[in-house]
This record gives sequence, C-alpha cells and structure tokens, in this order.
Amino acid sequence: MSAPQWMMARLALSLARPHLPSLNGKRHFINHLRPLSSRVGCLQFPPRGSYLCLSARQCTTTMAGKSVSYKVVVKTGDKKRAGTDANVRVILHDDKGQKTKAAKLDNFLRDDFERGQIDKFTVKDVVDLDEIHQIELWRDDAGMYSDWFCDYVEVTINKKKQDFIFPIYRWIRPEFHYFIQHLDTFLPQDDPHKDQRDMDLEDIRLKYQYTQRVPGLPCQVKAIPDDEQFSFDYKWNIAKRKLKMIADSKLQLLTQGGKWEGIQHLTKVFTNAFGEPLGCKRWSNDIFFGWQRINSMNHSLIKLCTEIPKKLGVSDTMLQPFLEGWPLHQVIEAKRLFMVDLEILQDLPCKSDDFVCPVPIALFFINGDGRLVPIAIQLFQQKADDNPVFLPTDPPYTWMMAKMWYNLADASYHQSLTHLGYTHLIMEGVCVSFHRNLSQSHPLFKLLAPHFLYLIAINTRGLELLVAPNGWVDKTMNIGIKGMFNLIARGLNRWRMDVHGTLPEDLKKRGVYCLNGKILPGYFFRDDALLLYDAIKNYVTKYINLYYDSPEKIEKDWEIQNFGRELTLSREEGGCGLLGVPFDGKFDKPEQLIMVFTSIIYTCSVAHASTNFPQYDEYAFPPNYPASMNGVPPKDKSSLTEADILSTLPDKKTTLDVMTVTKILSDRGTKSLGDFEVQYIFDPDAKRIVQEFREELQEISKTIKRRNEHRNPKYEWLDPEVVPNSISI
Repeated sequence: MSAPQWMMARLALSLARPHLPSLNGKRHFINHLRPLSSRVGCLQFPPRGSYLCLSARQCTTTMAGKSVSYKVVVKTGDKKRAGTDANVRVILHDDKGQKTKAAKLDNFLRDDFERGQIDKFTVKDVVDLDEIHQIELWRDDAGMYSDWFCDYVEVTINKKKQDFIFPIYRWIRPEFHYFIQHLDTFLPQDDPHKDQRDMDLEDIRLKYQYTQRVPGLPCQVKAIPDDEQFSFDYKWNIAKRKLKMIADSKLQLLTQGGKWEGIQHLTKVFTNAFGEPLGCKRWSNDIFFGWQRINSMNHSLIKLCTEIPKKLGVSDTMLQPFLEGWPLHQVIEAKRLFMVDLEILQDLPCKSDDFVCPVPIALFFINGDGRLVPIAIQLFQQKADDNPVFLPTDPPYTWMMAKMWYNLADASYHQSLTHLGYTHLIMEGVCVSFHRNLSQSHPLFKLLAPHFLYLIAINTRGLELLVAPNGWVDKTMNIGIKGMFNLIARGLNRWRMDVHGTLPEDLKKRGVYCLNGKILPGYFFRDDALLLYDAIKNYVTKYINLYYDSPEKIEKDWEIQNFGRELTLSREEGGCGLLGVPFDGKFDKPEQLIMVFTSIIYTCSVAHASTNFPQYDEYAFPPNYPASMNGVPPKDKSSLTEADILSTLPDKKTTLDVMTVTKILSDRGTKSLGDFEVQYIFDPDAKRIVQEFREELQEISKTIKRRNEHRNPKYEWLDPEVVPNSISI
C-alpha cells in the first residue's frame, strides 16, 4: 500500500473513532470501507455511529483485493415456530483450509427467515474459493423469537455459476457453529463431524420416546414433538370439517336421530356435499359382495381353499347347485374355491352386552364368467343347530341379512387391524425408532423421511377424536374401542414384516400369488399392488446399493444397527417388538435392508391407501357395509323382510356420523407417491434414482388406467397419481 493510501485509511479511522460504540457491543459493523470505484483510495466513509474494526492487514486486503460474489439461498422450514428474528451468520469453506470471513445474512428492510420462506443473500469477500466444501452456520438469540429450523442452504459461486447444496433439516441452537458439508450425506462411520451428529441425535432421542398407551397395543410416541405438529390449519381438522359438512349439506335433521322409514329413503340423504357412495346401488348383489373380498378395504383375508374345514357345516350335496355342474373335489383341484375365516374374532368383547360381533367363515367360488361369488356363509365358527350355513338360495332378505352380519365382522377386522393396527399404529413405532436412531445426515433418513410425513400428527388427532371413550368408534361400531383394542393386541402378535409387510410373500402364503390372473381372476388389488411393490423395491434396491457397496459398511453402521435393534426389541423393553425383521434386526446384508425399507415405504403408501380411501364408498350406505347393527344374527333360515333389515340398521344420527367421518377419511390432501412434499435427497446419484422411480410410477399409472378401461367396476385406488407418500389421514 502506498503512503498516500495508508494516510487516507488512517484519516478514515480517526474521523470515525469519536462515534464508535462500546467495544463490548454485540453488533460490529466491520465492512463499511468500500471502494467507490475501481481506483484504489477512493473511499466511502462509514455512517455516523458505525464501528470500524479493521486491522491494517484487513484494510490492505479490502482495498487492494478484488471482491468475489457468492449467492446464498436459505430455506426456512415449514414447522411451527420455524422462523427466527435472530441474527444468522455464515462462513464458507473450501477443502484447502481457505474460508471467507463471517457474513451476516440480512436483507435491508426485509423480514428474513420467516416460516416456509426462501431468502436470497449476496455475500462478498476477497477470498476466492474454487468450490464450497462446507459451510459454518450459526445464529444468536436476539429477538423475541430466536428459534430457527433451517431446511437447507444453497451457495452459488457467481462467476462460475456453480451451485453447492447444504441440507440442514434441524433446529439451529443459539451460538453453536454447525459445520455442514456439501450434500451432507454420510454413513455415521464416515461423517467428519461425529460429535455434532451425536449431539443432534441425543437431543432427538429426548423428544422421541416410546410409550404403550394401552397394554398389548403397538408402541407410540410418548408426547408428540413440536416437529411432528401440523404446520398449518390442516384440512383434516375432523371435528371442524364434520360440522361444516353437515351445515353445507342441509342434513341437520339427521342429527336428531330416529329410525329409517325404508331403504329407498336411506338413498335420498346423499347430497352434492357427499355424493352417492358406490355401495348404494350394489349392496345386495352377490357379485359385488365377492368383489368386496378382493378389491375393497379388506382385500387381504381371502385365501385358496384346499379342503373344507371340519368346523364348516357344508357338504358336497349342499354346495353342488352353486358349482355350475363341477364336483367339489374338481373345483378345489382347479383352484376355483376360496375361503375367508375370521376366527381371530372369537370371543371378542363388544362395547356392551346389547351388541354382537359374528365370527364368520365363508366360501367363495370363481364362476364361469371369472367372477368371485359367495356360496356359503356360516356366521359363527362351530357347527350347531342354531348356527346354520346360509346359501344364495335362501329367502332373499335372509341371505341379505347373512351378508350384512358377515360384513359387520369384516368391518370390525378392517378398522381395527387392516387400517388402524397394521398401518397407522405399527408404523408410528417404526417412525419413532427411525427418528431416534438415524441422523438427518444418514442416507436412509433421507430415503424414508417423506413417508412419515404427518403420521404422528394424524395418529394423535385421530386417537383423540375417533378412538377414545364415547368417540366415533364407540358410537358407530358394535365392538367399540374395547373390542378394537383387544383385536389389535391379538393381531399384533401375528403380523410379520417378512409376510404381511411383504406383499409377494403374503400372497404366496394365502395361495393367491399369480402374475397371469389365472388364479383368482379379477383380483385387481393384487395385480396393481404388485406393480407398485416391485417399483418401490427396485427404487430401494438401487438406493441402498449406492451407499452400501459392501456388507462391511452395514456392519460398521451403528445407526442402522441401532434402528434394527429397536424394531425387534420387545415393547416391554422399550422397542417396537416387530416380528419378521430379518436376523432380529442385526443387519449384515443389503438384501435385509432392502426388505425392511421396502416394507415400510409400501405400508405407509400403498397398503394404507388401498385400505383407507374406499371407506366412504363402502361404509356410508349402512346396509352395504355396516359396522354397527342392532339385535342378533339370525339363528335359522326363516324368511325375513325389509322391515327386519331396517330394524338392524343404526339410526339417522349414527349414520350421519359414519357418512361425515368416512368422507373426511377418504379425502386426499398430500402429494402423490414419489412427488415428495419435502426434498431431502440432493446427492446427484441418488437424485437420478429418485427420478427413475418417478418415471417408473408414471408408466404404472398409464398401465392401471389402461386396465381400468376394461374393468367393471374400475379399481382406481392404486393409481400412483392418487397414492400419497405417507399415512397423512
């Protein structure tokens, strides 16, 4: 620096010194000496009251060097209270030890870092970095609302138009300097900032703790963490929406209760606000009753019948009129006879002694048109004079009554296990273990996180409003919550991840695995779900093989080993207590991880969608799929009437409760499978895998649409366009 230049710098410092604040002040303004032109020495003096804190070396560098411009983009999370009023600073590092000076991220007269907001800043520095290897990010605790949840930071070297992404996805604690590397995707044994990673996980474990709210039920989160709360006035505010729907539909008269005058009168209550459910016109049809077993909400109970159970009171002679001239043994050999046995309901308690839940066993036959039709229904397990086998040739209303009581038992299983137990509750325990053991930097955290969106929040809200004493379940189901919890506990001891959570294995166990449709034709759920299961497995396989190219990496990954351990640890010991996790959760092969992560993603997306979204079409018209019926099942085959049917149905008020809640539960509000609400994956190789997954889903969507051109009725529940990523309702 020449003598005249040095003198000008000293003059600038002396002019500013009388106005300097205390050296102990929090806010230091250190960059007010700026060249006004390319000519060195033409200086802009600082405003009155500013603090100059430049060493001679810094002054020399600032005036003599040429500044480099970096664009910094910051995405604040959408969680509650995610925005901050604190001061945020950043330092940019390369991998050679060079770094910029600390830069405060602040746009003049703009409220930066608001919840869900993307903010852009320009950082200038004389240090010219060839690449941004990592950032150093921190905040102070200034302002009334200093908490901050940051999603990511993206830095662009402007002169190169080169971008570097730094995923954060965590709460930034005050005055702690976070070091985040480009892409931030590391197995724990490879993470250069292990202490920081362990600190974050320790905090998260305090928030995500297990509890067992009801003995025998799956483990859930002890208290819902703030991170899991809905970040907005969620559309599934069930109580609020229910009141609005009743008002908009002008069905207030139904709230007064009373019995139905006739089945035709029942069909007239469906207004534009609700729409006529599909079951309204098909409820008495045998073909549709068979269709419900394979394509409705409870699609995975039916199995191939290889012999007639001794407890079922049928004979060859009794069944012969329904087998189209085939002898029974030939029907069995041709794999045209199927069975559903709901023996798990035996001795299930109901909400009071005034209500009954049958324990049926039924036979179904594939007729000459390739349709599955019922040919025998026994409403309780053991043969007895007062437990007849009902047949399609019985008096019409008697046969209808038998099918209604069968569907009541089926509905009890569906709501308790297929829906609540085997998706919502089991996956909540998995979600808790996932957060407790996998860091945000773990590649498998990034794979799984989109599929747990809103799960804990909707479970908390649903259990409080629906599955609570005197809540919706108690009002609309014969078994009530007492029977529901009992049934969930029974089913939890049977569910296996390697069978029930692995679609091909479940189909094989039931004898209905078939890729050409020759066994159980018309099983649209199976045919469409297999496409999606295979796509998910293909996606997971590519992703896991990207990061685990040797078994040694799995064995040394203590986070994934801890995750597996908690999945299998008994509920009494503070784990999920899941059965069928390979090698009891001690992972040592990629195939094991592939099975587990495929099962989780499939359950949270496909399995839940297929069992949740048909609810309004099935439950809203009570004769079609009643979850509540008055009286007792028929004990003989006496001819019944429409009046007998009506006498069993729930009253108008209960029906309205069923209509409104199942309508809400059947709504979709989150994005389609593969189109993630939050993007966690930034690694270019992993992003290509995600894109390939999306492209495969697009082809599957086209295939299912083509299939539905020839289906009657259509099966649209598993078009990838309508399958959400997570259990969000």
